Amino acid sequence: VQLQASGGGLVQAGGSLRLSCTASGSVFRLNAMGWYRQAPGKQRELVAIIIRSDKTNYADSVKGRFTISRDNAKNTAYLQMNSLKPEDTAVYYCDAIVGGTTYWGQGTLVTVSS
Repeated sequence: VQLQASGGGLVQAGGSLRLSCTASGSVFRLNAMGWYRQAPGKQRELVAIIIRSDKTNYADSVKGRFTISRDNAKNTAYLQMNSLKPEDTAVYYCDAIVGGTTYWGQGTLVTVSS
């Protein structure tokens, strides 16, 4: 399973970005996809996750600002990030759980300027 993430960039505070993560390979048992982030000097933390039934879960810090969604036909998860804050600056990683195994994509850098 390979994950390709895209959509990061530089944005001013209050702006928006949308991240995409597409899974390819043996994904017929794709159960959940999620986004994590890691800021400099900090541990990686969960941002949002969506499971096959479209149940979602968010970190408290992003609730009401970020929305995770998925297109099952494309094996793609999206993270719509609105009202971005400087503290959202981090490398964002997507993951996918396929048949009980977790796979990680490469990170995409999101920088929010004040």
